[in-house]
Amino acid sequence: MQEENILMQAGLSEEQSLVYQALLDKGPQRASDLSKWTGIKRGLIYKVLEQLESMGLVSKNGGIGTVATFSPAHPSLLLSNIERKEKEIALNKEILLSSIGSLSSKYNLILGKPNVQFFEGEDGIKKVLADTLTSKTEIYAYSDIEAIFKYIPEINKEYVAKREKLKLKKKGIFIDTPEARQLLTDYHSEITENKFMKQDALSFESIMQIYDDKISYITLSPNKMIGVIIEDPIIYRMHKYIYEFLWSQI
Repeated sequence: MQEENILMQAGLSEEQSLVYQALLDKGPQRASDLSKWTGIKRGLIYKVLEQLESMGLVSKNGGIGTVATFSPAHPSLLLSNIERKEKEIALNKEILLSSIGSLSSKYNLILGKPNVQFFEGEDGIKKVLADTLTSKTEIYAYSDIEAIFKYIPEINKEYVAKREKLKLKKKGIFIDTPEARQLLTDYHSEITENKFMKQDALSFESIMQIYDDKISYITLSPNKMIGVIIEDPIIYRMHKYIYEFLWSQI
């Protein structure tokens, strides 16, 4: 019984465990004998044996006109099955993670709540930036260009190249410093229009982008990079109006 529990913990069903254990105990057996030993009805025993065959844990012997016998495979294959399932789970998790944003969006839309997604690290920042590449509207952005070139130059280079390929236009408002003006000289001018805040502004080491009923934030702290995407048409319209007003005043 203890060994059957171990087999079940390894991923086998109760019936599969009983059949495999019987084969380990008694050696190759016919289906009818396995039915007697395990108490599993004969109709079901063939189904269980097929399942174990597909898992590589049982082999079928005997040709046409002879009674087939079934033999157990080495128990080490149980470990291989667990490892295969772990890979499948990891892949399914990755697929789910890539889709959780859109699924959450639909869920929150039903409830009338904003969809909020959180991301961490450089991979998280890439995902937040990549989301803007799906925008059907011009992107509005507040950006600390010095922090961008300091902390994520390669990520930004790759992002702008993709935006340029898509001909996705952006308006950017930046802190007015000599360094920022130098960095933005001829900065992808075909797809990017820049303006500078004249007042004395502190470096804010972050990016905020407004697009397609969404607001995204990226912090560019060297110790903690965080990305947030908020999807809500009301919040979007408010920020869009404020941005357009500020743009007209600069």
